[in-house]
Order: sequence, then C-alpha cells, then structure tokens
Amino acid sequence: MTTTKLDLTGLKCPLPALKTRKALKSVTAGDFLEVHCTDPLSVIDIPALIQETGDKVEITERSEVRIVFLIEKANGAIDNSNAAAPRTR
Repeated sequence: MTTTKLDLTGLKCPLPALKTRKALKSVTAGDFLEVHCTDPLSVIDIPALIQETGDKVEITERSEVRIVFLIEKANGAIDNSNAAAPRTR
C-alpha cells in the first residue's frame, strides 16, 4: 500500500473535486490518496465524488485552515457512466 499526497490548498470549487477525480485515475486499487484542501465546499464535493466512484473516503482533519481527506481506492478504474456518449452522424 502506498499513499499519494495531493495538495489542493488555495483552489476553489469545482477544482478540488475535479483534480481529485483526475488523480484517482492513476492510483492503484488498495492504495490511498491523501488530499489537502482549503475550500469549505470540498467537504460536500469530494465525498459525493467518491460515492460515485465506489471508493472509500474519510475526513482525517478538518479545521478553519484546511481539510484533509484520506481516500482508499477500492476499484480498478473510475466508471465513465456519467461521461457524454460519443456523437454519431
């Protein structure tokens, strides 16, 4: 098991959630992603994202200064079910 750290301090919604989603693509199942952010909306956005992916998330630190999430990658890939369908003519 390895832990990858992602520093998103200073970024505002929706960037923390989008960058977390992108970073999760490179994390191997069973490994962890530790996300540090300062945007208060992250406590809503990031857990909602993780619920969609089927991974596990835990808020390990929450203060006025920062929020730290520890995400355990449970599956092999992020589901693209919400992705736009390719256009056909």
